[in-house]
Amino acid sequence: MDYSKILSPTVQSIKPSGIRKYFDIADSMEGVISLGVGEPDFPTPWEIRKAGILSLESGKTRYTSNWGMEQLRAEICRYMNRKYSLSYEPKTDVLVTVGGSEAIDACIRAITSPGDEIIIPQPSYVCYQPIVALAGGTPVIIETTAEHDFKLTPEALRSAITPKTKALIMPYPCNPTGGIMNRQDLEAVAEVLRGTDIFVISDEIYSELTFGGNSHVSIASIDGMHERTVVVNGFSKTFSMTGWRLGFACGPAPIMKQITKIHQFAIMCAPTTSQYAAIEALKNGDEAVKTMREEYDMRRRLIVNGFNKIGLTCREPLGAFYAFPCIRSTGLSSDEFCERLLYAEKVAVVPGTAFGQGGEGFVRASYCYSTQHIKEALSRIDRFLKSLQK
Repeated sequence: MDYSKILSPTVQSIKPSGIRKYFDIADSMEGVISLGVGEPDFPTPWEIRKAGILSLESGKTRYTSNWGMEQLRAEICRYMNRKYSLSYEPKTDVLVTVGGSEAIDACIRAITSPGDEIIIPQPSYVCYQPIVALAGGTPVIIETTAEHDFKLTPEALRSAITPKTKALIMPYPCNPTGGIMNRQDLEAVAEVLRGTDIFVISDEIYSELTFGGNSHVSIASIDGMHERTVVVNGFSKTFSMTGWRLGFACGPAPIMKQITKIHQFAIMCAPTTSQYAAIEALKNGDEAVKTMREEYDMRRRLIVNGFNKIGLTCREPLGAFYAFPCIRSTGLSSDEFCERLLYAEKVAVVPGTAFGQGGEGFVRASYCYSTQHIKEALSRIDRFLKSLQK
């Protein structure tokens, strides 16, 4: 049987995630130090785990509403108002999803028709462009630059808009660059969007991981943006709950109703145990988040200073938990650098091109690791750089 005739041409045309290639090689080698995984190394805080355990012991294992537990949706609304001054109605404006990734997928599918153009700033998370393609849309890439701290500029946005533009994806704080958008930056973007029908999908999964005295500002809080924005967030990064697979989307009721239909038929509902744990996280998790954020901040300064010291220019990332050093001084491409480093010194980092062609000349290094782990990785990278000079 010729399976190429069975499979969707669109699916076949999509390349596998560029992140996985080096993980798979590293898994086959002994002694590898990885800076590749974007996953907190902290266990889920005990009180959150205990809430999940108690729900299981109490036999709370049945389906919930498609939208998610009403108590959880109410807590999400309180959280979003308390943290970001955003007001939502629990019954109509909030959907609980299987991770933030499902929320992104459902949002894009709900608004995208064949031929619609969806603007995506890159480098950014790997899923946006393939999901737009799977929905029949046309990804329109804006390459952000280190010179502008990887921010989306109003000039670049304005030049990318056409009569076919349906939506803009806002990936801030940004994976992989660590870039953020402050209120002034967002005001400039909002000014470009006012007077258009362009919708915004704002991926704010790293909203609680900002540094250097910066607090996250949601574009939905900017005047005129609330009614044209769906905010995607979740529990994986903030509360170190990656394996619990829980996220959420908040937005205007008419949009959320359609997004929930997709979730209803594809998923049914998010995991019940995870929802009980998430209620505890939102109600009482602030101190645990503060502790983890302070530890990330210390590691952030360690890895950025380390890269600059060994000769790889690295701007200061102000969000998420990634450094994005420039490796152009080596004369190697991002892929060549990562592959040669892995085989020569057994250190795994991710090529910047995994996050779009604008990532060429950079690599992503996660600092979700112990200081000892980071120091050893930096030592090995330094040795690798010196070997290139011989």
